[in-house]
Amino acid sequence: MSENTEKMRYSDAELAEFKEIILQKLDKAVEDYDQLKQSIRNQEGNDIQDTSPTFKIFEEGAAMLSKEETGKLAERQEKFIKSLKMALMRIENKTYGICRETGRLISKERLRAVPHATLSIEAKNAGSK
Repeated sequence: MSENTEKMRYSDAELAEFKEIILQKLDKAVEDYDQLKQSIRNQEGNDIQDTSPTFKIFEEGAAMLSKEETGKLAERQEKFIKSLKMALMRIENKTYGICRETGRLISKERLRAVPHATLSIEAKNAGSK
């Protein structure tokens, strides 16, 4: 391949490297998601001791806020897991790492940092202006 010829896709070896990165991130993401879901279940099961009506109201308010925040984190984690699974599908059909805007390869550095990326830095920056 000459220097002027632009590479159209990553090699099978490169795709295997990215697949390993994604699988590791996916395992960790699923573990984190399960912990968040468990935390929500625990919050639902906690009963506040009826020591003082005012104190009980404050405790319930804090627990509710915490439950809501935990729920939002769990939602974001679930979305991240779906993005990683979609990246694995792109690896299987050998379209992984191709920018959906420009059709060019996304840099390896970007994919190592954000393995589920579908836009190159250039396309992402152009879209945010």
